[in-house]
Amino acid sequence: MKKKQIKLILRIVLLVGTIISMFFVPWILVKAWILPLPDTVQEQVNEAIDHGVDGIIVYVDQAGKPPEFYAAGWHDRKNKIPANPKAYFKIASISKLYDAVAITKLVKDKRLSLDKTLADYFPELVGRIENAEKITLRMMVKHRSGIPNLTDTPNFWSEPPESSKEALELVLDLPANFEPDEKYQYSNTNYLLISELIEKVVGYSKFQYIKEDILIPLGLKNTFGSIHEVNTDDVMSGYYVGIEEDIKTSEYGSKITSMMATAEDVGIFLRALNDGSVFYEGEQEIYSSIYEYEHTGWVPGYQSIAKYHKDIDAVVIQFMNTTGGYNWNLLEIVYSRIVKIIRKQKNL
Repeated sequence: MKKKQIKLILRIVLLVGTIISMFFVPWILVKAWILPLPDTVQEQVNEAIDHGVDGIIVYVDQAGKPPEFYAAGWHDRKNKIPANPKAYFKIASISKLYDAVAITKLVKDKRLSLDKTLADYFPELVGRIENAEKITLRMMVKHRSGIPNLTDTPNFWSEPPESSKEALELVLDLPANFEPDEKYQYSNTNYLLISELIEKVVGYSKFQYIKEDILIPLGLKNTFGSIHEVNTDDVMSGYYVGIEEDIKTSEYGSKITSMMATAEDVGIFLRALNDGSVFYEGEQEIYSSIYEYEHTGWVPGYQSIAKYHKDIDAVVIQFMNTTGGYNWNLLEIVYSRIVKIIRKQKNL
């Protein structure tokens, strides 16, 4: 099937899925929620496949125990390759945690200021982004800028921009959603601008900075800035409900949201973020004032959750390679049940 046909089908599926969700009770979610809780994480992971997920990966790092890896379903449905718990995966917005750490380090080094404005850093955007003179870096990191979300613009996912510049053009000259710092509203445009700012300050790619200042110190060797940096056979296939083809190498938003990692690498990073070992002196206080310690991620074909659970001292990472329909809700239900199983086992 040609790319144009796939794009058209994706647009139709997105529209039909939205309409269906408005009128039909999602019984698959009711079933996933009320089934008796399995005794083991692997049983719950297997159960997710019974609910229609193509593939799932779960990584659990519980203090005092060796890390545990779980997988079920397909790494590659067409070629019948089983899910691999150490496969690469598009982590989408989980990468914002890495971006926020990078901003923290640059602020601590006094190469950036959280209180300088968008106009200070990008004077060319004055008059193109409303309130550029009032929007601070702090507001952008915290999603309190009021800048419209570029991924909410028409056809963003089915006809993605070719570059960050084209992506930004989608929201230039649009009215602000609200006055700066008036409220919180998630906007990927904030982090596109943050990525551009990091590169402007350091003089090279944002991912290279993240690699040198975050990944290498943590010993992380399985995190990459793009699918083009890895063997695509090692990347878990991605699927969208209603589309038969594997969309792993399709360009749906991946040109600006393409960070790749294994569940283990994300888990090690998240542990370091929460215990503070990713930071040098004075950095954690800055980070805590601007961003969160957990995240989710979504791009067509890939959805994920990365959280640390203090009560059980456990990092739990979950990847699912099926999106569309009710699969986001299913992702959350399965994740919550896995955490319940871990809590139950801990209390035995």
